[in-house]
Amino acid sequence: MTTSRDYEVFEAGPVTLQGGAVFPQLRLAYQTYGTLNAARDNVILYPTSFAAQHVDIEWLVQPGGALDPARYFIVIANLFGNGLSSSPSNSAEVLGGAPFPAFTYHDAVAIQRRLLVERFGVTRLALIYGCSMGGMQAYHWAARYPDVVERAAVVCGSARCSPYNYVFLEAVKAALTADPTYRDGRFVSKPAAGLRAMGRVYAGWAMSHEFYREEVWRKAGFNSLEDYLAGSWDGAFARRDANDLLAQVAIWQAGDVSRCDEFGGDFDRALAAIKAHMLLMPGRTDRYFDPRDNEDELGGLVNARSAALHAIPSIHGHRAGNPINNAEDRAFINAEISALLQR
Repeated sequence: MTTSRDYEVFEAGPVTLQGGAVFPQLRLAYQTYGTLNAARDNVILYPTSFAAQHVDIEWLVQPGGALDPARYFIVIANLFGNGLSSSPSNSAEVLGGAPFPAFTYHDAVAIQRRLLVERFGVTRLALIYGCSMGGMQAYHWAARYPDVVERAAVVCGSARCSPYNYVFLEAVKAALTADPTYRDGRFVSKPAAGLRAMGRVYAGWAMSHEFYREEVWRKAGFNSLEDYLAGSWDGAFARRDANDLLAQVAIWQAGDVSRCDEFGGDFDRALAAIKAHMLLMPGRTDRYFDPRDNEDELGGLVNARSAALHAIPSIHGHRAGNPINNAEDRAFINAEISALLQR
């Protein structure tokens, strides 16, 4: 597999963002796996999730697995704000010291489409697969480019950020920005206390009631709940730039497939625009993206070639969608995606 230094960059600019700001030179970091076939119809787009870079999610790209590089040409696109694509941490020079502007998922999928068309000549996607913020990007792709997307898998994600999800993210922001290094709208140095507090907030929401009640953390070798929190969550976000994290939280909170000129905020119309084979795969115990939101969305997918909701039967909360060390949930996802690719 690759390392974080092994990736390509697609540059575009100047680009006018959805909010009206002009970004002088955007960079979209990406990595590819497998070979593009002559027909250019074996492409799977796999966008990153919150705070993740391509190396964090490429575990799903495995020979013999659902995202098999022997069969498919897989493109992992790094979301803006993740430290590799344009982010507060790497854009000071190109912005000339100006504040980092607000991005949306609509901005992200537009540049991803340009990457596929301009660099690879790709105009059809066999599948877009995404988890969490990646799943929200998958939804935006399916709604904005219905004639491009054959299939979309939304794993522990939704078509818009729910009020409950928004409130969770407010807690994340409050914990992080309470650090004294946050001044005048940005962090002037690494907020160690804020990052630890953010991890503790995440720990309560990321895993389920059953996970903690049954002390599943013991299976990972932790001897106490405090050991688990300290070992798994206190440093969970320390490897990322705090200003980058805030930029991605803003993208997440503003997420809504209908929030664009094309749909004018009409959520039902946005869902009805989708033509792909849709697989909604929430985690049964996910508290970020509640399965009830996907249940509501399912009824709006009236023009999809097919639409199904298959919840991951897991007690691992939101992490059911990224089960790198959880063989049972991993097998469930692989089986579901393999079946989707047969449609």
